[in-house]
Amino acid sequence: MFSWEYMGGLLLVGWRTSCVHGLPREDQVPEGSTGLAEGAQFAAGGRTSDRIRNLLIPSPSFERAPGPRVRTRHPRATPGQEHAPSFPAAAPPGRLGRMTVDALTDVAGLRVGHATRRGEGWLTGTTVVLAPPGGAVAAVDVRGGGPGTKETDALDPRNLVRTVEAVVLTGGSAYGLDAASGVMAWLEEQGRGIRVGPRPGEVVPVVPAACVFDLGRGGDFRARPDAATGRQAVEAAAASEPGGRIAQGCVGAGTGAVVGSVKGGVGTASTVLASGVTVAALVVANAAGSAVDPATGVLYGEVLQGRVEYPAPRVHQAARRRLAEVAAHRTTPPLNTTLAVVATDAALSKAQAQKLAGTAHDGIARAVRPVHLLNDGDTVFALATGARPLDAERPLVLNDVLAAGADTVTRAIVNAVRAAESVDGPGGVWPAYEELYGPR
Repeated sequence: MFSWEYMGGLLLVGWRTSCVHGLPREDQVPEGSTGLAEGAQFAAGGRTSDRIRNLLIPSPSFERAPGPRVRTRHPRATPGQEHAPSFPAAAPPGRLGRMTVDALTDVAGLRVGHATRRGEGWLTGTTVVLAPPGGAVAAVDVRGGGPGTKETDALDPRNLVRTVEAVVLTGGSAYGLDAASGVMAWLEEQGRGIRVGPRPGEVVPVVPAACVFDLGRGGDFRARPDAATGRQAVEAAAASEPGGRIAQGCVGAGTGAVVGSVKGGVGTASTVLASGVTVAALVVANAAGSAVDPATGVLYGEVLQGRVEYPAPRVHQAARRRLAEVAAHRTTPPLNTTLAVVATDAALSKAQAQKLAGTAHDGIARAVRPVHLLNDGDTVFALATGARPLDAERPLVLNDVLAAGADTVTRAIVNAVRAAESVDGPGGVWPAYEELYGPR
């Protein structure tokens, strides 16, 4: 990535070799590498990139899931997440810095849980990001024209609430926001929240939430998340291993997600800056706009990553014919939203966290076109656990965190689209990108 600094009225641009989308620093490249040359080859998508990517991406396999016809490449799943999609593989220990699973959980203390409902009219779910005990500094930036949110006003830097215990991302449109009630009930039982009385249990958990539109995509308009779904998701988060892998694709809040004409879902990514600060993102990719360049079939987000193999013309033409056939049978207009949680272990104020949430929207704009439409509800939450103080004498060090936040959101959207599986059910047909164009 580029680092930008102002000195004496001059804009200085430098290549920061120590942080390229979470890739190894110069002192942490695999043995036998050539340092900067290896890093440049990795960023440019050369053979080194292919070798390391082969270590990180599991080989595909397929199985048949019940309910709507869903193609599932990675049958491994956590309890309660049958047919959960792909996980990012762990990096070789000791070789790629502190980033271990390329996921939001690389920010120490954060845990993620999914509740997924699929079949018998259901195609929806809820995802919960659980902060460490004591909470994390939180902020939000809403830019979509049709948002569905809860407790976002509490996150305004001018207001009282500084930290939150959890963030809820859910399907079900505004109905699905009821999932946050189940998360609040669980947190109350744990005595976690803003203390409002002298007794341990006298707390009020502040649980911001945002929803995506997926109503009827499983066939039943009334099949949507509720408080029980939220409780299931937060319990899954609490039971997960610290720093554990996160299921991606058609799981949790991404179960019924759609991006343009292809299937969307949950995606995640992380990076470690030269300072040692970790920045990570988790998204629910469910956009009215498209993630696919109509002229070439390449994902917009991959173009900006600099690692692109363009689909063969015949493959792209076949994909366009398939998408046109599906679109001809679709009668409802797109009502969508992309949600994201961007997190860091840096110590941020609420104002700085809000700046991070705002800048992270650039990551959506790089991966989806158009974005922030009237029928989108694009919302980004920012969380800061505060484990790593920033240099108060150098306020511009925040720029590295801001830039990384946008970059990880872009990568997370790419991962969501690539991890998604095709759906063919009573609520509609949405082909998966990798079914149309093949794996990376």
